[in-house]
Amino acid sequence: MKKVLSIFMVMMMIFSLSTVSMAADDTVHLTIVHTNDTHARIQSSSSIMGFAKIATKVAELREENPNLLLVDAGDTFHGQTIATLNQGESITRVMNAMGYDVMVPGNHDFNYGKDRLLELKGMLNFPIISANIETDEGTHFLPGFIIKEIDGVKVGIFGLTTPETAFKTHPKNVEGLTFENPIERAQEMVDTLRDYVDVLICIGHLGEDEGSVYTSKKVIEAVDGIDLFVDGHSHTTKPNGEMINDTLLVQTGSYDANLGVVDLTITGGKVVASTAKLITTAEAADVVEDQAVLDVIADVQAANDLITQVKVGETSVKLEGTRELVRTGETNLGNIITNAMLYETGAQIAITNGGGIRDSIQIGDITKGDVITVLPFGNYIITLDVKGSDIVKAIENGVTDYPAAKGAFPHVAGISYTFDPEKPAMERVTSVTFNGMPLDPDKYYSVATNDFMAAGGDEYTTLGASVQTGEYAALDEALINYLEVVDPATIQVEGRVKLYDPNAIEEPVATPTEPTPTEPTPTPVQEVTYTVVSGDVLWKIAKTYDTTWEILAAYNKLANPSLIFPGDVIMIPAK
Repeated sequence: MKKVLSIFMVMMMIFSLSTVSMAADDTVHLTIVHTNDTHARIQSSSSIMGFAKIATKVAELREENPNLLLVDAGDTFHGQTIATLNQGESITRVMNAMGYDVMVPGNHDFNYGKDRLLELKGMLNFPIISANIETDEGTHFLPGFIIKEIDGVKVGIFGLTTPETAFKTHPKNVEGLTFENPIERAQEMVDTLRDYVDVLICIGHLGEDEGSVYTSKKVIEAVDGIDLFVDGHSHTTKPNGEMINDTLLVQTGSYDANLGVVDLTITGGKVVASTAKLITTAEAADVVEDQAVLDVIADVQAANDLITQVKVGETSVKLEGTRELVRTGETNLGNIITNAMLYETGAQIAITNGGGIRDSIQIGDITKGDVITVLPFGNYIITLDVKGSDIVKAIENGVTDYPAAKGAFPHVAGISYTFDPEKPAMERVTSVTFNGMPLDPDKYYSVATNDFMAAGGDEYTTLGASVQTGEYAALDEALINYLEVVDPATIQVEGRVKLYDPNAIEEPVATPTEPTPTEPTPTPVQEVTYTVVSGDVLWKIAKTYDTTWEILAAYNKLANPSLIFPGDVIMIPAK
């Protein structure tokens, strides 16, 4: 039924276009300008072209060839505070000003939830398409394709989104959606569209990471009939594209460091030649930024300035983020941030680098602007399965320079560690404990970290080599969410990071003894046990059982009431 409906839709679209067809010897040149994985980097810098310069380059290319399409391959609405403060609306405004024709959503475009993505779709002057996203009701979440006519050439464009989206955004963001096999859906699109168009383009957010089940290359190798595949997701830089069979595969890298340009030559209704190139940020250094786009960005910034004043919490103690302190040891702010990472993900362990903590928060009200000042980079949270021995190596990497300050210095939650600065680098960690017991070097643990470290940044190579299991909110968003449910003053420096003391006396281990017989006593009312699940906080559990978090904390002898983990057992005292 879906196939019949798709063909009917194609026929309706074809008949709505011009009835003029290309003559057998007519030749048309089509330019496709493409971006991918900009992650909301809309403002220019030494390494980022910025959307205002891209707009100028597109205008220049359009003067050379009016037959031009501007397309985006996803991961666009999230990644910088200019986007996250208004949940992507700012990016829709800038893209509208640039005149985009079509885009496909990437996994991070779901970071605000599927309903918000549909709201963003409604704000755009152009379509978002993806052919392989289905709802639980069996309907298409987005249109699968569009057909455009340019100078008598009928161009079919369909979209594909990585099935990894199911776990590379928070699972709650895509509840009720299924990401279908992109190879099968690509074949359906070719079967449906190929006979009705002169050029067939796929815009995919699939990438070509070796660990991915479905990649752009696998689609191209399995499906004939695609003229051009504009890709994203893997942040791969292809200076001149790659021809696979008869399909040209292109990708720009990431963060608009490059702008992609493809030229297609169509003769007699067929693509007879195709070339690809990248315009680099360096090559665009002297490009004058488009004033209309700059004006939109300025308006967005002004609106965001109001948002940064919104109160998200308050603190009765200074939250310490001073550079020299967060790069050499444990601080209460480092503990709060790593707690927030566990709260967001439900992971067992959190590790983040002191270099990512850029300021303190003073006593008083906490605003969104304060949080952004502390965490300005737009990093998002990644979960990994990491072997215990590799966690130790990661911590070793972070303490190599002590007592000198190091950006990689590890702040942690879920574990504590001790290190001896007198020992050689990478041999300094003397102990790591998890739930009060030594970390098992052969066991795998769920670890939350930031995307910079997960990619091996700050020389965290063991994290970079670990298997990724999920992607979650930006760090600043996670911290704001955590501040809504916790009093920051309760999170203190508590010995998660210790210097080795050779004179320290270990606490004796209790030796079991035979109990002394006693007279039977009446059986008391039984206490209740509760097993913590992901997303739980102590006050919510207390509310369920008509008690207070203070009572639960005291009854369970919790050193830190804000730090509970999935699988922990909380004893509920009998009334």
